[in-house]
Amino acid sequence: MTPRGAQLMKVELAHLKEERPKISREIGTAIEHGDLSENAEYHAAKERQGINEAKVRDLEDKLSRAEIIDPTKLTGDKIKFGATVTLTNLDTDEEVTYQIVGADEANIDGGLISISAPLARSLIGKSPGDEVVLKLPAGDRNYEVGVVEYV
Repeated sequence: MTPRGAQLMKVELAHLKEERPKISREIGTAIEHGDLSENAEYHAAKERQGINEAKVRDLEDKLSRAEIIDPTKLTGDKIKFGATVTLTNLDTDEEVTYQIVGADEANIDGGLISISAPLARSLIGKSPGDEVVLKLPAGDRNYEVGVVEYV
């Protein structure tokens, strides 16, 4: 993952950990209302606690196993992880720019595509001027690789 992706995960993890005391207070308040078997507030708070803890464990695991690659330290004109690539759709002349990132930080609307996405896999190893054919259920899309940057 990129340093930006790791930082976003760390921020989310910190937020989830900050939620722990609040959820515990909600559980405590619900317990004070009595009979737990029919206490919807208690069950909702416990469910929220379980979801929060699962997310915490998931993020901690991902961060502990992550290999952080800083694209600004990479060079060259061949596309690899971290590259920001400008593509021209050869059928419509529309230009799009994507950065190839880790799966957990992908956001197609933000121009971030997962390294495991079909488009990213077809781009790896290509250079400016190369043509790429992406086979989609709706038909083939033809792109030409433009600028390759590591920013």
